[in-house]
Amino acid sequence: MIRLLALPVPTPMKPTTALIALLIAAAGFTAQAAPAAPMPPLKGEVLETQNVEGYTYLRLKTAQGEAWAAVPTSTVKKGAQVTIGNPVVMQNFESKTLKKTFDKIVFGQVVEPGAPLASPPGAAPAAPAAAPVAGPMIKVAKATGADAKTVAEVVAGKATLTGKTVVVRGQVVKVNSGILGKTWLHLQDGSGSAVNGTNDILVTTKDGAAVGDVVQAKGTVRTDVTVGPGYAYAVLIEDAVVRK
Repeated sequence: MIRLLALPVPTPMKPTTALIALLIAAAGFTAQAAPAAPMPPLKGEVLETQNVEGYTYLRLKTAQGEAWAAVPTSTVKKGAQVTIGNPVVMQNFESKTLKKTFDKIVFGQVVEPGAPLASPPGAAPAAPAAAPVAGPMIKVAKATGADAKTVAEVVAGKATLTGKTVVVRGQVVKVNSGILGKTWLHLQDGSGSAVNGTNDILVTTKDGAAVGDVVQAKGTVRTDVTVGPGYAYAVLIEDAVVRK
């Protein structure tokens, strides 16, 4: 496994730890202690829910007593029986959003049948998928220079481009900001096809951009990046310099 957004080369990271790091970063937590080892799924009755942007906090009644859990946004209600999969216990965590310090909290995902799982912000499916945002046909002129590629050329040629620098010019169709200190952009330039997923590329950057902006991104191609169970990137452009 590799750690997403590492500089200059991703370093090994266990899947669960990577996913938890993503949850913590986006949920506004401050670590006071290292995470404990993964544990079996946590099951219990929902006694209380608290929602913040992107996340749901659950107070559960379990066989071992009450416990708090943090999961990607979920529609579970008070009284529901839930299972928290891929759980990792974190000690002495402060939620800046809730202005609350948890002696112990479990990070994971709701895996009870019928409860949808939310993807981490910026996550792209490993399998081909439709473009993340529907809209008018996009047509953006290809960048110039030796490293210039279209979106489709990067996606289709990922096997030979991994680890190499590319320059892609495209229109921003989706933005997720503040994830692990980076902004995650989806770019399209009119090349490729939504049918096989070659029309969209994910770019991570420290630069800002808004949906609708036409930008040029220069970064390193990474392939087969796994962040956590069920969350994988077939290809992305990492640590890009983005300019309008």
